[in-house]
Amino acid sequence: MIFPKKDLTVITTHINADFDAVASMFAAQKLYPDALVVFPGSHEKNLRNFFIQSMVYLCNMTDIKDIDFDNVHRLVLVDTRQPKRIGKFAALIEQDDVEIHIYDHHPDLADDIKGKYEVVEMTGATASILTDIIKETGINITADEATIIGLGIYEDTGSFTFSSTTEADFLAAAYLVSKGANLDVIANLIAREISPVQVSILNDMFQSLTRYNIGGVEVAVSTISTDQYVADFAFLVHKMVKMENLNAIFALARMDHKVYVVARSRSSEVDAGSIVKELGGGGHAFAAAATIRDKTLTQTEQILMDLLHKNVKSNKLAHDLMSSPAITVDEKVTCEEARHLLTRYNINALIVTRKNKGTKELLGYIARQVISKVIYLELKEFTVGEYMTPEPGRVSADAQLPEIQRQIIDNKQRVLPVVENDEIVGVITRTDLLNTLVQEQSFSGQHPPDPFRKEVNARRRNVLHMMEERLSDNLLDLLKGIGSIADNLGYGVYVVGGFVRDLFLYRKNEDVDIVIEGSGIKFAAEYAKTHQVRTHAYSKFGTAVIIFPDGFKIDVASARMEHYRFPADLPTVEMSSIKLDLFRRDFTVNTLSIQLNPDHFGILIDFFSAQKDIKEKAIRVMHNLSFVEDPTRVYRAIRFEQRFGFNLGKPTVALIKSVVKMDFFPKLSGRRVFNELRQILEEENPAPAIKRLDDYGLLTIIHPNLKPDQSMLSLLESVKKVLSWHKLLYMQENCNRWAVYFMAMIAKCDGKASEAICDKLEIVPRFYSVFCKERFDLHSCLYWMKNNMPVQNSKLYRKLNDFRLELILFLMAAAEDEEIKKSISFYVTRLKNTRTSIRGRDLMRMNIEPGPIYREILTAVLDARLDGHVKTRHDELNFVRHYVSCPTIKNS
Repeated sequence: MIFPKKDLTVITTHINADFDAVASMFAAQKLYPDALVVFPGSHEKNLRNFFIQSMVYLCNMTDIKDIDFDNVHRLVLVDTRQPKRIGKFAALIEQDDVEIHIYDHHPDLADDIKGKYEVVEMTGATASILTDIIKETGINITADEATIIGLGIYEDTGSFTFSSTTEADFLAAAYLVSKGANLDVIANLIAREISPVQVSILNDMFQSLTRYNIGGVEVAVSTISTDQYVADFAFLVHKMVKMENLNAIFALARMDHKVYVVARSRSSEVDAGSIVKELGGGGHAFAAAATIRDKTLTQTEQILMDLLHKNVKSNKLAHDLMSSPAITVDEKVTCEEARHLLTRYNINALIVTRKNKGTKELLGYIARQVISKVIYLELKEFTVGEYMTPEPGRVSADAQLPEIQRQIIDNKQRVLPVVENDEIVGVITRTDLLNTLVQEQSFSGQHPPDPFRKEVNARRRNVLHMMEERLSDNLLDLLKGIGSIADNLGYGVYVVGGFVRDLFLYRKNEDVDIVIEGSGIKFAAEYAKTHQVRTHAYSKFGTAVIIFPDGFKIDVASARMEHYRFPADLPTVEMSSIKLDLFRRDFTVNTLSIQLNPDHFGILIDFFSAQKDIKEKAIRVMHNLSFVEDPTRVYRAIRFEQRFGFNLGKPTVALIKSVVKMDFFPKLSGRRVFNELRQILEEENPAPAIKRLDDYGLLTIIHPNLKPDQSMLSLLESVKKVLSWHKLLYMQENCNRWAVYFMAMIAKCDGKASEAICDKLEIVPRFYSVFCKERFDLHSCLYWMKNNMPVQNSKLYRKLNDFRLELILFLMAAAEDEEIKKSISFYVTRLKNTRTSIRGRDLMRMNIEPGPIYREILTAVLDARLDGHVKTRHDELNFVRHYVSCPTIKNS
């Protein structure tokens, strides 16, 4: 059908029209009722299922091949101003007799089409602009029409979650809802299900995902290739952004003979729109797309990489790069003392200062190489002030990268102080700068980052939704309260360690460890003032424990760093920042922290790629001397490896073997070794960890007789079954699981060996008796049971009742005879807690003279109840009357 000659008004949008583009065309048709609505080319295929069918009867929609371009008088462009994105209609923009009207929300570009009439506003969706005009002009719209326009707003603002969303978008949506917009329809269309083909494409996108560091900014690039067109590619990219928490991604897909580019950015350092524009596409700084017809996928990717290197620049400031606090030394300190400081903190330069009216005045810096040469020349007693590099360059905390680069490189300066209000707040090293320029953010297991020597660029991620999903409301409110009080004190506050690790592993963990950038003791005291809680403070370590009325506890620590005077020493503690506090921890998987201050609540901070190691199921130490400083970390590494099903990396295994070979373990106190061993034995199944300890020779260090042979492993497995059985009984009596497993470990040790082991581990007296004396009494008990089965209930009770629960459960595990196991089970479940109804006062009411006879009578009553001869209180009283009437009792 060809239209007759007349003045035509055509409404169109960009190629590959999305919901906002089509909704805007529909809204514009309300402003231009005689206009024809025409797609310039292809559009997202998911639009067909609702939009196209609806618009066929709701507006004058026409195919482009039916338009006589010579008869177009007015061209109305919505959601674009780019000539390259309107297909054949680009030929009309140069014609003087064609009037151009524009409605757009994209930022200005140099080659934008100029219109006779333009409405350009920085809103989240073009449909919002047109909705406001419809509202102001009083044009009536139906509920169906409001739904169509509303869908464009919801889609282009990410249901009002994108940073581009403005007040105008909310107001426009509110107006459309007032006109009857159906939110159920909108929600169903936006929440699209992924088809099997799309799942396959998404998997390919993940497989090809590569993270580049460009100018200090992480940018992800994914490339895929398929012979057929896949709908909703932009939707899949959005899914990927959310699943991988990407700040910037450029996804390239070859479909048919075209290359589609979709870009998303949440970083101010990556302007997706300007980059994609140079590929022939367009969009916003945060979202853009392009369709390329004359390039291969490889060519497009290469062009993109060139554009990224050209356009992406870091906006990092000095406070983002610096290490804090700065390690300083007074000018009067000797070079020998300075050498020890360099070794203690594992750094290569010290800032030299002078005390001046209570502050530290910056004088210069001294490098490790200078110190080494001074020591070599036997001048170690001279002060650092005599050999320092004086008057170093300095920068403020908000200094930008070019200034930092000029100070360090042009001045050949090894370390750059960061100064605010005459106070040294941090330092930037040459390595810090180099890492930013050459993008070495990641590290291998062999060479993890050292926060003193190089900047560790933390990965930050909002995990509030995860916290809301996996934590109880009470615990979440508790963390928010902690954040508020710390904020009032001007402190940074974080929940750290295993609590955060287990959040990612979907494991319940309510052992809350809080780190305060400030005084942990002062924070705990302030928290106690506003809540009905008690606190215990430990000033030596700057820590405190908050104790709630129900017994729940929170550990509070001041951010601190530790150094060790010699291998296996207890740490010396100094105050620090959260980054240095996390660096002192044992393994990377335990270095995650979540900020709790109200303005940043739920922000995950990952300095040391802990998320990567959790994903790869790897246990990695923080640095190569970690096990030397604290050999007990070896026990912890093995415990975590077995608990989580993780693996010790080859470098970690080599470091364990090395520290065992260097014989540092005998220097550890027995109590420290026992504490680690006890935690292993508290695990659900400690046998694999015990075997691992033996693989490294860590059991024979305790005692040569500790060898996990097959009999020990079988007994450990039996103990595991017994403890699981006991746990399912839900009995009130607590059981020290570790003690039962420990008895299984030393089962084949005689009294002398057992005492040697307990002495070595500094076992507390009450358990010393259990392991070295009472355990051996079980042997005679077991022997008696073998020879007296079946046994009367009262006799079984008398044999077992004097033993602790841990000993009884161990006996049950050690018994090989099933009849004996059943008897012990019967004792635990039916006999152990049996009590008589009558007491001594009942005997007194029966006029029985008080004395030793009371114990005899009550024992007889208990035996009668155990053996089923009495069941009620009345039965017991009758039993007593009969018992005391017995001539033997009377005579006694």
